[in-house]
Amino acid sequence: MSSSIDIYGMQLSAPVRIVQMTAQCLNLPYTFKEVDLLKNEHKTEEFLKLNPMHTIPTVVDGDINLAESRATAGYLVGKHGKDDKLYPKDVLTRYKVDKMLYFDMGVFYKAFGDIVYPKLFGGAAPEQKHWDRLAEVLGWLNGFVAGGEFVAGTNHLTIADISLLATYSTISAAGITDLTKYPEAEAWFKKCADQIPNYASANGDGAQAFGTWFKSK
Repeated sequence: MSSSIDIYGMQLSAPVRIVQMTAQCLNLPYTFKEVDLLKNEHKTEEFLKLNPMHTIPTVVDGDINLAESRATAGYLVGKHGKDDKLYPKDVLTRYKVDKMLYFDMGVFYKAFGDIVYPKLFGGAAPEQKHWDRLAEVLGWLNGFVAGGEFVAGTNHLTIADISLLATYSTISAAGITDLTKYPEAEAWFKKCADQIPNYASANGDGAQAFGTWFKSK
């Protein structure tokens, strides 16, 4: 494929890795441009011209600047995919994919963030309710993928799986809970990771780097 995109971000970020994994699945070439939030590189004048919200990932596709990882993943499938398999156009199937994308953003990733970010950035320690919430949410995910299902009920990988995979792999690397309690989710994780081309560079290494950073605090 002749076209290429630029992905601005840092490997520690699970949302950045959603876009990287989507690009890998599409066989879409990309150039990774490091933007270190810990050094406030997302607040530079140059970066703010690309994305006034100063969030990562920011993706440049020709003359289009994209933000919000899950929306960007859908865009990339629509523009660069050979078919709609990763983000099906069938109305009911797309609803199920979208539901899981919102679940990842608003429920799963939030439950994870409520545990890890206070430790990383000097906030109050998580309360028992936060741990209980994470366990509840992981239980839901375990149920969603029971019996070898992909998260949207398809018989193939979609961007919903990719999105949740970025969060799940980061939880695993951070070691904040015992994931063997969720065997269906563990099997789903391994199955999905095996289907991502260049998984280590697209997601695995970044998740491990986050885990190492978290454990060092």
